[in-house]
Amino acid sequence: MRNGAKAAIVGGVFAVMVGGAGYGAYNIVSAVSGDSGSAGTTAEKKTGPPSGDEVEETSKKFFAAWEKGEAAEAAAETNNAQAAGPLLVAYGGQAHIAKVKITPGTPAGTTVPFSVSATVSYEGKSKPLAYESQLTVVRGKTTGKALVDWQPSVVHPQLKTGDTLVTGEAASPPIEAVDRNDVVLTKEKYPSLGPVLDTLRDRYGDKAGGTPGVELAIRHESESAGDTSLVTLAKGEAGKLRTTLSANVQAAAEKAVTRFAESSVVAVQPSTGQVLAVANHRGDAFNAAFQGEVAPGSTMKIITAAMLIDNGVASMNGPAPCPPTATWQSRQFENLTGMEPNEGATLANSFMRSCNTAFVKLIDGSDERPLTDESLTTEAQERFGLGKDWKTGIVSFDGSVPASVGPKRAANAIGQGDVQMNPLNMASVTATAITGTFRQPYLVSPKLDNRQLATADGLQSGTVAQLKQMMRLTATSAGGTATQAMSGLGGDIGAKTGSAEVDGQGTSNSWFTGFRNDIAAAAMTEKGGHGGDAAGPIVAQVLRAGG
Repeated sequence: MRNGAKAAIVGGVFAVMVGGAGYGAYNIVSAVSGDSGSAGTTAEKKTGPPSGDEVEETSKKFFAAWEKGEAAEAAAETNNAQAAGPLLVAYGGQAHIAKVKITPGTPAGTTVPFSVSATVSYEGKSKPLAYESQLTVVRGKTTGKALVDWQPSVVHPQLKTGDTLVTGEAASPPIEAVDRNDVVLTKEKYPSLGPVLDTLRDRYGDKAGGTPGVELAIRHESESAGDTSLVTLAKGEAGKLRTTLSANVQAAAEKAVTRFAESSVVAVQPSTGQVLAVANHRGDAFNAAFQGEVAPGSTMKIITAAMLIDNGVASMNGPAPCPPTATWQSRQFENLTGMEPNEGATLANSFMRSCNTAFVKLIDGSDERPLTDESLTTEAQERFGLGKDWKTGIVSFDGSVPASVGPKRAANAIGQGDVQMNPLNMASVTATAITGTFRQPYLVSPKLDNRQLATADGLQSGTVAQLKQMMRLTATSAGGTATQAMSGLGGDIGAKTGSAEVDGQGTSNSWFTGFRNDIAAAAMTEKGGHGGDAAGPIVAQVLRAGG
């Protein structure tokens, strides 16, 4: 734990009392849900959803106790007093929040929106605190009493299980993050950079040369996530931290992802590996662009095609028939609905139309050039640098292409099975495919903290020429699955689409990766459908900004 944190058991609840630099907080912990509300039950236990009167009465009691700083009484009005109590105690104690006034809004069924105004005071310094949140009233499972459904977000909308509220000297000095051209990057102007900037401050605040201030902050359970500052009581001195980002490309990425819910995009510079943009449009603060671990669908065919070419199994203009179905080790694979079969197709044609069956039929190799369960894994790791412990400057997942057996081996080849990727990985795959050199993506110069970037062998020049041309055809030729999304873009362009099916999900995830001159980008939209439908327009918008 940071800053001299000490663990203790308080009232049967695991708590964290953080010492040093004036900090103190309780960890938010989840107890088993029940209804540990105030004692006393009626002779006949009520059932069904709480009535409007019950919602009003319960929320009113909860708000009144919270305003008065009566943590135990407020916690007793929830269905998990053991978890609610420590945070409500810390709110008025270690977080030094007082003069709390809560104004309820108009209930929507059993949900009550409300606004909070309060004052944060610490060592003679005070600042106002204002925010909005909501709570939901539920029926207690054992008592039948109407109770507040406990979530940390009731206390503050940015709180999650395991987080703490702290007031005191900041854990890290503030930073002034700037892009590659010294343009200042703020979470107000670039909202999805918020968690990224918090992490950069946590990791590099000391190295950037600043001095810490005094603030109310959310300290996250994960050591990899930086504190989220809520109120600054005394400003520290910000140190300047240069990133590889491009403000123009970042702005385009921020705007592009808002077009579709649950979308993420990353742009990199193929000639350097530098990250130009990272943006997420999600219902949570998760950096899926860097940390997601999901199947990439047919964008994976870039790596599979490289494996086939490198191993002499196929070539761009060589045969790669596209039948309606293909069976491999008892599992039948099909193409997307509406795809016309083509028994005379070349690899380029099957690639640009994203024919699954063509790739499945080639996964065994040939008698002269046999492939194994490890062939795709070797290609991904040794040529494209995936799974090589990337050190980007913030937390990231570097892709996984395991050596799977049975039908999953064929599924891996078309981006299903056990393969796991995120937009960062696929943007890097495209960058490697069009340059032949794997340059590990990074957001902050490795010279700042002597990080060792991952390395890989890269691709042969002949393989690069074929991959790049097949991606060009996919983006520019009639019948290419990326042509519509990439229309109107000038320069040297290419792309690959993907649709990844997820168990229990009616609509597939939309994937798209492409390049334009010296910029490569990849995007993923959960439940976005075909690659060109959602992720495609996002990538195209980012590529257009990158020139």
